[in-house]
Amino acid sequence: MAQFKVLAMDNVSQKGLEPLYNDSDIEVVIGSKMTEDELIAVIGDYDAMIVRSATKVTPRVLENAPKLKVVGRAGVGVDNIDLNASTQHGVLVVNAPDGNTIAAAEHTMAMMLALARNISQAVGKMKNGVWDKKAFLGVELRGKTLGVIGLGRIGSAVARRAQAMEMDIVAYDPYISAEKAEAMGIKLAAMDELLPAADFITVHMPKTKETYHMLDDKAFAAMKDGVRVINCARGGIIDEEALYKYMQSGKVAGAALDVFEKEPNTGSPLLEMNNFIATPHLGASTAEAQINVAVDVAEEIVDALKGKVVRNTVNIPSVKPEVMSKIKPYLKLAEKLGKFQAQLVEGRVNKIEITYNGDLAGEDVKPITTAVVKGFLDPILQESVNFINAPILAKNRGISVVQIVNGRADGYASLITLTVVSDKGEKSLSGTLFQENDPRIVMVDGYRVDAVPEGNMLYVPHIDKPRIIGPVGMLIGEHHINIASMQVGRKEIGGKAVMMLSVDAPVPEKTLQAIGELDGVLDVKFVSL
Repeated sequence: MAQFKVLAMDNVSQKGLEPLYNDSDIEVVIGSKMTEDELIAVIGDYDAMIVRSATKVTPRVLENAPKLKVVGRAGVGVDNIDLNASTQHGVLVVNAPDGNTIAAAEHTMAMMLALARNISQAVGKMKNGVWDKKAFLGVELRGKTLGVIGLGRIGSAVARRAQAMEMDIVAYDPYISAEKAEAMGIKLAAMDELLPAADFITVHMPKTKETYHMLDDKAFAAMKDGVRVINCARGGIIDEEALYKYMQSGKVAGAALDVFEKEPNTGSPLLEMNNFIATPHLGASTAEAQINVAVDVAEEIVDALKGKVVRNTVNIPSVKPEVMSKIKPYLKLAEKLGKFQAQLVEGRVNKIEITYNGDLAGEDVKPITTAVVKGFLDPILQESVNFINAPILAKNRGISVVQIVNGRADGYASLITLTVVSDKGEKSLSGTLFQENDPRIVMVDGYRVDAVPEGNMLYVPHIDKPRIIGPVGMLIGEHHINIASMQVGRKEIGGKAVMMLSVDAPVPEKTLQAIGELDGVLDVKFVSL
């Protein structure tokens, strides 16, 4: 009788399940589509589960799964798996972040070539019985400049393939070092340098509040006349209304989208444009990719069930139980500090330094360091960042990670200080736990505060003088956004101070701009945790 029982859902590739079938200690059961209640009724018998995107692993499912040790997602995204509940129940969540890299990169190249040579438009006429050779004069890729926005796994793979086609590559990615890019034969550039230089532009960034509508009206206006734009990454990075406007004007010679801001989408006015091509989110849809992601996650499940260290844990690091019991309360704090700092820092990052003071100095803090790095990289990279690959991703981008352990904590039982150094200076942030489960930010750039790192927050450095706090609050209130809490830290009267606000909803960009224009306000950052 098999020692472990694994439930495979969502028509996961049978070939991809071979690592499970080949292990005599594991029994695989193929599940059909189930409601939440139906899944709850059977999940108590299983040690592991493998899913794609259809099955939802909810808190209720996890509460009724006493034997469950690991959930595997045969793909990258884990939106259908409740990570917090999984962590609370001690269930590892693993994914397959590398299995679809080639598929996505090749799809990008296919879209680029189809765009350059008017493939889909010519096919359409041929199928309608029209032989129109003169209507489809294309352009060659050789000798053209490709602007790559985001040099992660997929962006780098696209760049390599474009180099093989004799294209010149210029890239924007503030989280990769110039040395790393140079070794790849790629010139790094700021966005305002890339946009007017590129003949083709391809997007490979995650969708965040910073990258949302990154290619907007202003960006399209700065592009070279006759530019061609491709997005096989995430919908919403390109402002589709602005794209339509500049395609109508002729400034954008063509565009190819595999992703849209709202999906499914068959009613976009872009689809009426002769120089626009689209596919229905097919970037990872190859037979090989579906097998690869299933094999990768099946191998991870085997390792997890056998007590081995797994490579792609998404929610918690694979460490000894006695170590985890001591450091687990700090992992959430550490990740929040990293995520907070990623939204404050400006410029090209070259160093992340984490200093531990107090009781933590006597513990194995390496997993906490990894949690900080994961939190920092997660909002800014397209690829999936987890507790195993976070240090590798930082190293690959030329970011050094320094861990310092000291004994004293200056009034706190334990203190974690995160300092990020970029070519525009450094930013520091300190956090601690009150009563073991109450995370707080207690220092920002040397200013004492007391802020809970969660939800929507505003960071407003300013000159310490009257008529600052009130106008900030009024501008936020005009949009019917409630302020939950506010902290002000200063070192001297009349000097520089920082304001930290927790708000009940995201603050619109126009409001942030208005706050930044207030007399005495030095900067304003919206942070989403």
